[in-house]
Amino acid sequence: MIETERLILRSPSTADAAALLDYAARNKAHLAPWEPSRSDAYYTLAHWQRLLADQEAEITRGTATRFLIFQHQAPDRVIGTVNFSQIFRGPFLACYLGYGLDGEAEGKGLMFEGVQAGITHMFETVGLHRIMANYVPTNERSGRLLRRLGFAVEGYARDYLYINGAWRDHIMTALNNPQPVMPA
Repeated sequence: MIETERLILRSPSTADAAALLDYAARNKAHLAPWEPSRSDAYYTLAHWQRLLADQEAEITRGTATRFLIFQHQAPDRVIGTVNFSQIFRGPFLACYLGYGLDGEAEGKGLMFEGVQAGITHMFETVGLHRIMANYVPTNERSGRLLRRLGFAVEGYARDYLYINGAWRDHIMTALNNPQPVMPA
């Protein structure tokens, strides 16, 4: 668990299925432009129980680090997620960053606070060298967040991911650990 001034970040477990279903349902329209199209099954408790079981296995294997975001004043209501997935070891020491925030929580600096805490954990505790994050060019809010966090643009990928019913271009960014990290 990580605590910041206003937030609590903690790893998800299958016990969080109902809270994540609530988050997904509340933010269905808000997140739709930036995510893959979702079937009706996505908005069921059974889906979230299976997904969380899979995520627990990834965390155990060390191939992902995932956090749910809560505010101190509402420690049972998920307001966002910060995910570090596809963790590579060896000479790469890198991963991909993904995140999402409740529409009602936008514009308060909470995503910056949560992602920054997650990045610090990945660099200082997990010992990664590089974190990569890609975003749809029209997602200006995400672009501003990544720039503010220090991510550098490294490229432009055409038709990179199938998002919201179409292949979408993405801007590719990365952040390197300012402290030298040597592969084990």
